[in-house]
Parts: sequence; C-alpha cells; structure tokens
Amino acid sequence: MKSITLERLILIISFIYLFYNYRFFSNTLQIYIVENSFWFIISLALVLFLFNLLIFSLLSFRYTTKPLFITLFILSSITAYFMDSYNTIINSEMIRNILQTNMKESLELFNIKLLLYLGFLGIIPSFIIYKLKIIYPSFKRAIFLKIKYTTATLLLIAAIFFLFSKHYTSFFREHKPLRYSINPHFWLYSIGKYINTLTITPTSLKAIGLDAKIIEEEEEEKPHNELVIFVLGETARSDHFSLNGYKKKTNPLLEKEDIISFKNLSSCGTSTAFSVPCIFSFYDRKNFSYKKAKTTYNILDILNYTNKIEILWRDNNSDSKGVALRVKYEDFKSPKNNPICFEGECRDEGMLVGLEKFIKEHPNKDIFIVLHQIGSHGPAYYKRYPKEFEKFTPVCKTNQLQECSKEEIINSYDNTILYTDYFLSKVINFLKKYEKQHYQTAMLYVSDHGESLGENGIYLHGLPYFIAPKAQKSVAALLWLGENIKEDINYRLVKAKENQKLSHDSIFHTLLGLFEVQTKLYKKEEDILR
Repeated sequence: MKSITLERLILIISFIYLFYNYRFFSNTLQIYIVENSFWFIISLALVLFLFNLLIFSLLSFRYTTKPLFITLFILSSITAYFMDSYNTIINSEMIRNILQTNMKESLELFNIKLLLYLGFLGIIPSFIIYKLKIIYPSFKRAIFLKIKYTTATLLLIAAIFFLFSKHYTSFFREHKPLRYSINPHFWLYSIGKYINTLTITPTSLKAIGLDAKIIEEEEEEKPHNELVIFVLGETARSDHFSLNGYKKKTNPLLEKEDIISFKNLSSCGTSTAFSVPCIFSFYDRKNFSYKKAKTTYNILDILNYTNKIEILWRDNNSDSKGVALRVKYEDFKSPKNNPICFEGECRDEGMLVGLEKFIKEHPNKDIFIVLHQIGSHGPAYYKRYPKEFEKFTPVCKTNQLQECSKEEIINSYDNTILYTDYFLSKVINFLKKYEKQHYQTAMLYVSDHGESLGENGIYLHGLPYFIAPKAQKSVAALLWLGENIKEDINYRLVKAKENQKLSHDSIFHTLLGLFEVQTKLYKKEEDILR
C-alpha cells in the first residue's frame, strides 16, 4: 500500500475525526442558530480539528501510532453509535456501567446499525492504518515537529478564542454539557477519571456501626421477628406507575393492596453501578463516592453485625455492585438457580422459589431478603416480560429504539411495569403467609434509577446527574406493611409522606428503623417510617 508521512497522516486523521462528532455538532446547532452564529460554528470545527492535531501529534511515536489509531477508530465508532442513536454521554459512570455489564446485556445492544458504524467508522479505517507504510521522521525531527505542532495549534486556538471571545465565554460557562459529546476526547478523559477511582487497596475496609444492636422490647407480650423483603427495582420511573396517577393501568394488582407509594422520591444516581452501592451506603448522595462505598461498611454489613438478622441477596440483574460481598448471595440469572426461564430470559418471579426453605432454616432470627430485579432494563424492553403481559400494543420488538415509534417504545416499557406489578403482588402474597406466624412483615420496593423514553431525543439512562432529565432521576418507591408491623408504626404519618420530596438517602435509615436497630449512625429525620 502507498506510503505516507506521519505528519500527513495525523493531519488527515485529525480532519476525519470531525465526522465522528455528529452528535456534538447536532447538539451545538440546537443552541446556536446558523444564521446568527455561522462563523462561530465554523470556528468550533477548526478548534476541534486543531485540538485533534495537538493530541494526536503528542501521542504518535514510531511504535505507538498504529496501535493508537486502530484502538481509537474501533472505540470511537462504537461510542459514535451510542451517542448518535441514544444521545448518551460516555462519562466515567457510563464507563463503569460498560465494564460491569454482563455478556447477555451486552449482546442485547448489538444490531445491524451498530455493526455498520463499527464497520465503516472502525474496521475499515483501522485496516487502512494497519496496511499503510508510515514514514517516520528521525528522533530529533520528531521532537522538533511535536514542538512545532504544539506551539502552532495552541497559538491558533488562542487566536480563535480571542476573535470569538464572547461566543466562547458563553460556550464554556453556559453550555458545558456540549463538550461531553466530543469524540474521542471526552470518553478518553472519562476512562482516566474512572481509573482514578480504582486506586483503592482492597483490604482498607472501614467498619462503621459497631455499636449497632437490636432494641429489645421488655414489655412485649408476644415476641416476634422481622421478615422484610427489599425489592431493588431496575429502570422504573415513578410517572409510569398507575398508583401515581399514570393514565394506563400498569398497577392493576398493587392497586388492590394497601400500598404506600412515595411519588416524589429521587435517585442517588442515573445508573445501576452508581445508585445501587449508594442506596445501601451510610453516605448521602452529596457525600457518596465509589471509594467510600468500597472501603466502608454498608447497611447489610451493619445489620449482619448484630448477629440477629439473617441476610440473603438474590440477583436477577448484573450483580450487587459490591454491596453483598460479605453476605449470602445467590445468582438467579440462569436456569441453574432460577426455575422460571424461557429462551434465555430468566424472570424475576423465579427469585421467590425456595425462599420458604431459607426462612425455615433461621426460625429465631430476623430475616432480610434483597431481590434485585432485571425489571425494565432496556433497550430490549420487550424481552423483560412474558408474552401474556403484552397488554399495551403495538410494541417495539427491537433494541434499535430509534426505529420504533414513541408509542411502541412506551408500550413496551409499560408492559415491563405491568410485569413488575405482578411480581410485587406475588412478593406481598408470599409475605402474607407469614403474618399469622411470629413475623412482622414488610416489603419495600425502590428502583435504582429512571429511564428516558425518547423525550427530547434522549433514550435509556446514565446522563450526568446535574443535566439528567427528571425521567432518569424520579423513581418508583413502594411500601407494603403487614398488619402486625402496623401496630408499631404510625401508619397515618407514613401515609402522609406519599407526596413529600424524598430520596435514596432515606433507605439506609429506614432499614435500621424497620429492624429496630439502635446505632449512632441512625438519623430519625431520614427514616421514612418515623
């Protein structure tokens, strides 16, 4: 194949990469009107070209050039697909989500359009790079060229900023989210930010709540144990529950129960990888971090420390995100444990099978069971429920949401909520069997985050919290209490909180309250039940 100098190759690739930034320019044109800002938009393209030139020239050496550009083309083609198709942002949280996603979930995202992006924007240019004979400069000339390119590009960028200073002042201050869709620079930055969170020694676990103990009621005539099932939902937004006023009957079974629905509960994050450890953490959303989650006891550890509560985590999702590392954990994503599977899809209701045996094995202890749903996980919503729950039609039968109408996408999603209604109803009926025994029963259901269903061209979830729409942050949260436990709780007070602004921050303290655990960590004002 024809030979090319390194300098010319970098110039060509820097220009080609402008075409990997459709989402960036598309978002920009939604804010800046072409007629009024034509030359500023041209300057943005020039600045992006110069920035590409600067970064690529600094990173290109004799033995790094081909591996660098092949890797960039492959990854950039994939990120371009997801940004163009779903208007997603590849930040550090999304990187974490990607790395924690299992193979089954990953395969659901593959489709023809993704393969076309990968082929034309990834594999073909990578093959050309691989076959090219690159003429490299001598070491001294290479250093000279890097200095020249660095100086020239920085001066030109500075000159452009000066010429359009008013525009760029607004661009950097008022429209920061636009930069999140720059390919490849923002996702490269995000990888670095993610790696920075991994610098934790696995042995540095901080034990908190060591003063935790169960409050014994001496005057209690009939001793009892708590039996609490915590259903950790997936991708369930509050405004699609008919319990909360949604026009479609997505909760026909739960509406027959005495349910408290907290209509204004906000999530800790917009992704499973962030929200799940945050929900079970002592730290509130503002103070939470992955480092703290990995190095500090969570609510399961504290409840377990009392030696009076038996804990079981069953998972039909990806995993517990590190929350259940020190308690009994069972994987229900395959037929090995889950008896209700069909065509590779294991249903949430399968997690109820065999729970009687676990409870029977611990007759004199409180029981805390966590059931982690696959729930409404997208984009293949149609796979999340059995055929008999396809009540709302027509539905979207593909993972390429952009190919479906808004009605089809919403119907598919609503059917997943309908199936969750059925599953939660089964959980409640399961608990009712133990009411006549010595158990005080309760079910708490909370979703990890919400979901965008095409509003403003945004799909799925995972946007940075401060720019994420309400649909990704306002989550479904339900409470069912058995008759026995109602005697110890001011039910009217709890019911009055249905419309209050609440958050995931309350879950830690509410669980302590449910199990009557006394510790200095407990904050009564955060306990939903008090």
